[in-house]
Amino acid sequence: MNKFTEVFNNERPHEALNMKCPAEVYQPSTRSYTGLPDIDYPFHDKTIVVTHCAAASVWGTRKINFSKEVHEDIWLVSFMDYDLGYFDLETRVLEPLENPFGPKVLPM
Repeated sequence: MNKFTEVFNNERPHEALNMKCPAEVYQPSTRSYTGLPDIDYPFHDKTIVVTHCAAASVWGTRKINFSKEVHEDIWLVSFMDYDLGYFDLETRVLEPLENPFGPKVLPM
């Protein structure tokens, strides 16, 4: 992969870049990345931290919010302003929404 990245960025010209290599036109951002702000869920029922070995490990150690129980032992799971899916406490399975980054959190 390192060899590919080197060739792609420094040796192979790109038509979309007027036949320049990406390294020739790259400019670092003037803004520094400081990570996510502290996330607060004041109107939600429970916030947990998902560990690396959890079923929802795709989110690493980010806080995953069980926003509200929508049915007996079925919880809506959200992250920031996004509904991600439904978690079944009995089967311990997260059923993701088709596109979790489309709809916003449902009003309470």
